[in-house]
Amino acid sequence: MSNTIIEIREIQPHDNPQIEAVIREVFIEYNLPLVGTAYADPETSKMFEAYAEPKSTYYVVVVDGKVEGGGGLKPLHGMEEEVFEIQKMYFSNRLRGKGFGKKLFLKCLEKGKNQGFKKAYLETIPILKEAIHIYESNGFKHLNGPLGSTGHFNCGIWMEKQL
Repeated sequence: MSNTIIEIREIQPHDNPQIEAVIREVFIEYNLPLVGTAYADPETSKMFEAYAEPKSTYYVVVVDGKVEGGGGLKPLHGMEEEVFEIQKMYFSNRLRGKGFGKKLFLKCLEKGKNQGFKKAYLETIPILKEAIHIYESNGFKHLNGPLGSTGHFNCGIWMEKQL
């Protein structure tokens, strides 16, 4: 990737099909549950619109003009004033293992903290061990069950961090 142009920026309307393809690709590649996850979430096909709400941001990682990954944050449904959720953080296999997950994760944490949230929350699937390691190494603690109302009942791992 030495001669490539890599950019992390906020999502734009024309990015929707590309980030949707990345998210769906990851679910198929890892053989993840499709129901009760981001795969079946109606937001996945319209990410720009879904993150246009107040205190919501979605970032994409663009490599040579092509969206190869992304992740975002939103106030957690049912706990909007205090807690934000890090959401839909997925990367193509061409981008994984190069430090972009951690970089984007930290960018989301900083944004949430700057917006005055007290806690960060996330949900994930147990097979995504690399992501779980990033979360744990950045101070996230495991919970016994979900917070708020995300609708993603097939995740199985719930974590939070005091900011």
